[in-house]
Amino acid sequence: MAQRVVSLGFPSFRKADALPGLQSAPVLASAQQDDATSGDFDADLPAGFLATLRAHKVSRRRFLGYCATLTAVLALPAALAPKVAEALAATNKPRVVWLEFQDCTGCTESFLRASDPDVGQLILNLISLDYQETMMAAAGTQAEAAKAAAMAEPGYLLVVEGSIPSDVGACTIGGRSATDILTEAASGAAAVLAVGTCATFGGIPKARPNPTSAVSVSDIVAGKPLVNVSGCPPVPDNIAATIVHFLSFGSLPAADGLGRPLFAYGNRIHDACERRAHYDAGEFALSFGDEGHANGWCLYRLGCKGPDTFNSCPTTRWNSGTSWPVAAGHGCIGCSEPDFWDTMTPFYATLPDVHDFGVEATSTEIGLGVVAGTAALFAAHGVGKAVQQHMADRADRKPPADDGQPRPGTGDIPADGSGDRTEGEAGA
Repeated sequence: MAQRVVSLGFPSFRKADALPGLQSAPVLASAQQDDATSGDFDADLPAGFLATLRAHKVSRRRFLGYCATLTAVLALPAALAPKVAEALAATNKPRVVWLEFQDCTGCTESFLRASDPDVGQLILNLISLDYQETMMAAAGTQAEAAKAAAMAEPGYLLVVEGSIPSDVGACTIGGRSATDILTEAASGAAAVLAVGTCATFGGIPKARPNPTSAVSVSDIVAGKPLVNVSGCPPVPDNIAATIVHFLSFGSLPAADGLGRPLFAYGNRIHDACERRAHYDAGEFALSFGDEGHANGWCLYRLGCKGPDTFNSCPTTRWNSGTSWPVAAGHGCIGCSEPDFWDTMTPFYATLPDVHDFGVEATSTEIGLGVVAGTAALFAAHGVGKAVQQHMADRADRKPPADDGQPRPGTGDIPADGSGDRTEGEAGA
């Protein structure tokens, strides 16, 4: 007897409070309250969609606010927020097939923690997420049947998470290689969204010595609209905003030279960092837990790769905009850049130079230059003695010379630097 394929629903998204730890939205007091506008704009939402909002305990106002947030993340004019809302409320659900290959599922986990988790879950119900290994109820032959059904008609959005092994013995699913599975899925896709640094650039699996000969999605897929949302993991709202752009306008957002959306990767982390003023002032934390670290000084001398990394982490952040690594006291590791595991390591060693102020200057030169300039200014006002004492104090804590060596701190990094990866261990 042929095996019956059961329902392939996603039970974790049936209720707003289905995932542990997520706060449910307040139950709507009345339909009239639900029909209130967001206060900033209005949108024509079908009655059936309003019923869906009520079923998920999400108010109309809250949904419109989420759409306004995504519009801002996309760097689009606020006037387009109603178009975003109406596209998400459309009854014709776009089909999405989400494949995972060599990954840790971190990108999926990040996506589930968008700026408004309850509404983010609702978005997954608004699209027809026909195949997603981590979240779907089916497994084995049932999962394969779901994927085949989802790809039977061309025109779906293909999301790919994880790198692709060229070694046919790695990442074999259902007796087929990852390359074969991706090639087949991409052939019928309207567009391809590579999510996470593993999918966009090969990521950690591609790091030396690259035992599976891992490559990126763009190395396999050709002739299809493709966008890279890099990061390990990516900022969740960047994933959601890219999908919403496709749903709203039928196209992928404008991209940089690496195929990443400009709205998310158009600026350096260094330029939007809340510690940038300390960098400009030559104030650097020299070890984890020291005075500078406690006072929120720049983490460049502790290995922060923000000056060479492009992403929206400082402005969009994680966990409903709560924080990001630098705000928590740890430097950026450059995870949204190609080959970061090889090019950005050791993670606690400083970058060799930074191009700022119109000249090439190291952090030491910047710090000493600021102190010297301050001294000259105060000396001109007749307070040279105070300045001399200030310079002496700064000299006691000025950064050591840039010699390319790791700057161990006082926490988990041993004083002998053994906590940092050496060049020979880069691919281990």
